[in-house]
Amino acid sequence: MTPLIILLLVALWQCALFGYTFSLASNAADMGARAGGGSQGDRAGACHRAADEDLPDAWRGGSIDCGDGGPGLYRARVHLDVPVLVPGVLDWGPTVTGEAASVKEG
Repeated sequence: MTPLIILLLVALWQCALFGYTFSLASNAADMGARAGGGSQGDRAGACHRAADEDLPDAWRGGSIDCGDGGPGLYRARVHLDVPVLVPGVLDWGPTVTGEAASVKEG
């Protein structure tokens, strides 16, 4: 019975990491879109810095796409790899994507 309980706990922990990665990607995209939309100069640079700023070290290195999101909008997409059991040691195959858009100011 103990191996089944351990297997269940490992599966639950992996699901928690998947959800946490999604939360991080969504928050990073939101921060990047807001910074890029509010910037008066280098919108892409502001977006990249803001999106990468709050990510933990184990989740850094994902791709950040910033750009025009349509008339009057600035868009950010953040793609992060889901870690396997221990963040920063192994990355799993799936990639989680967070998307956000913000109104361009100025």
